[in-house]
Amino acid sequence: MTASTTRLPATGRPRRALAAAAAAVASLTLLSACGDQTDAAIAKREAQKNRNVNAPLFGKLPKSVQEKGMLQVGSDITYKPVEFRSDGKVEGIDPDLAEAMSKELGIKLNFNNATFDTLMGGLKSKRYDLAMSAMTDTKERQQGIDSNTGKKIGQGVDFIDYLDVGVSLYTRKGKTNGVDGWETLCGKKIAVQRGTVSHDLAKDKSTACEGNGEQPISIEAFDNDSEAQTRLRTGGVDAVSSDYPVAAYAVQVSGKGNDFQMVGGAPLKAAPYGIAVPKGQEQLRDALKAALERVIRNGSYAKVLEKWDIKDAAVKEVKLNGGS
Repeated sequence: MTASTTRLPATGRPRRALAAAAAAVASLTLLSACGDQTDAAIAKREAQKNRNVNAPLFGKLPKSVQEKGMLQVGSDITYKPVEFRSDGKVEGIDPDLAEAMSKELGIKLNFNNATFDTLMGGLKSKRYDLAMSAMTDTKERQQGIDSNTGKKIGQGVDFIDYLDVGVSLYTRKGKTNGVDGWETLCGKKIAVQRGTVSHDLAKDKSTACEGNGEQPISIEAFDNDSEAQTRLRTGGVDAVSSDYPVAAYAVQVSGKGNDFQMVGGAPLKAAPYGIAVPKGQEQLRDALKAALERVIRNGSYAKVLEKWDIKDAAVKEVKLNGGS
């Protein structure tokens, strides 16, 4: 009886206990080798990787941003040449300017893709720290007013104005269908990106058509400008309205310049693009403004505009809420 109680079979508990102990040691060794994988530890390592405490404007950032080493940027990354993806990388005017600003701030500006009409809501919910997406600075957006309903839906945003642009019209090349400017659009079909200045302008012009006893403009609004261009390319609409840099780029590159043509002369309703920062974030807003001013002074701004052939859109002064 004594012998049977001291000699356990090979599958007994001591061997299982030894195996469990060995597995625990191996797990601890692996964890030690890989480092702490908790969310907090990963965020800390990411911040250290992105952060440059010696950057000229790092000290002007809010402490919370300094600790994260990153700002989340809301952007509609389908808007060539302002922001778009190429081989999986975000490229364009806004990403290039953001990269130059990040060097002055000592943190990363991380672009997040979203449809344009959801960006203001993303700022309100704090999903994004700022929006940089060819967004026109308007009083309505500053005040948090929905342009469709006229109702106040939030506190609004402050804009840091960085480009002066306007709205342009383009048609199929050689097939204008009588469209030669906004005054010739009554009774015609136009495609726009939803929630943009082009969309608002088309609605205003359509109302004016009806007020003059003419047929309204048939407006088709899409989530992004690429969809509007496709609709025009296939003959579904007579024209597209986009911000001038986007219209000029589409006319230049689509079909190697054979798909579209600009109509209507100079851009209409010139207004500034602004970096949108939620109200109440004055320290962040002022740090971003200072970064943009440094980028203009050191020549990086001019290089970006020259690269994308929009030198005429340069601002002479970085204004806050300069839109009307």
